Amino acid sequence: MAQATKADRSAAAKKAAATRKRNQEKAQVAGTKAAETRRQREAGKSARQATGAAKEALNAAGSLARLAGGATKHAGKAAAAKISGVRRSSKS
Repeated sequence: MAQATKADRSAAAKKAAATRKRNQEKAQVAGTKAAETRRQREAGKSARQATGAAKEALNAAGSLARLAGGATKHAGKAAAAKISGVRRSSKS
């Protein structure tokens, strides 16, 4: 009987060692997967931020172009008014 008990203990120890090894491997893979997911999410967040910044820059450039166009338009009108004012005064 004692030998059967010893064999049982030995088998249980081997089984436990195999289980520990399997669990350790699972934990390592799970840690790698978690890190990979975290990096992917961070990369996605950075890409979204870069896209938003690019859109803001384009909007700012469009606004600047609109303002510059408006300033040019008003300057042209002012120059035209000045010239027509000079012509009027020279006719009188």
